[in-house]
Amino acid sequence: MKSFDELLKAAQEKAARKTPVLAIAQANDPHVEEAVSHAESLGLVKGLRIQRDDDAEAAAEAVAAVRSGEAQLLMKGLLQTPTIMKAVLNRDTGLRTGRALSHACAFEIPGWHKLVFITDIALNVAPDVTRKADIIRNQVAMAHALGIKRPKVAALAAIENVNPDMPATLDARALQEMAERGELGDCDVQGPLALDLAVSAESGKIKKVTGPVVGDADILLVPDIEAGNILFKGLVYFAKARPAGIIMGAKCPIVLLSRADSADSKLMSIALAVLTAE
Repeated sequence: MKSFDELLKAAQEKAARKTPVLAIAQANDPHVEEAVSHAESLGLVKGLRIQRDDDAEAAAEAVAAVRSGEAQLLMKGLLQTPTIMKAVLNRDTGLRTGRALSHACAFEIPGWHKLVFITDIALNVAPDVTRKADIIRNQVAMAHALGIKRPKVAALAAIENVNPDMPATLDARALQEMAERGELGDCDVQGPLALDLAVSAESGKIKKVTGPVVGDADILLVPDIEAGNILFKGLVYFAKARPAGIIMGAKCPIVLLSRADSADSKLMSIALAVLTAE
């Protein structure tokens, strides 16, 4: 998949077969309503708007709608992220799957030949190698849903060699070895890789670094939230990239939007949730 136009079309085609219900916890937010109404007008979802006096009650009711099958997608409305995440992670009534949750996102970058996925830029602060493995599994699941059969994952670091003084390089190599043993699903993982090697075949030639991911990464796994946040904002504000992102790893995709997100980002995040829902 090369563009958000293709992504939106694919989501509309999937929704036309069976339109998913999107449960919105505390839907009384004009920014959220704008996004949901736009998605409804395009046939992407049917909104189940839940509004209660108590935020925790609204979050629990929205999660319950997913558990019962009444809704297939979940969205945060006018309430704090910890409130809805507490409902999602409740061991008895939540949406746990046994896999760690992570923020999975897609970017359309002007001049680039395909969509690029970056993770985790918003949820996991300083993940260890076990958490990073789940982050990869979540992002690979998204890539598969978008038609990428064997995505190429670059485990990013500042350098392409393992250095005991740089934990990101140790994690990256461990993840590559896990993928080679088939523990991360249908994907290729290579690391550590500096960003230039992940996206530039010419850099690979100059540095004499080869491998299945060099120069053609689909997924960029960042070492921590700080690196991811900086990369995300650099792409959006300098390169004018279009972002879309959702939370993966629960029983359904979760749309958590910020008021600062553009209308385009909000719509494409909902479309992304539609495509990744089972």
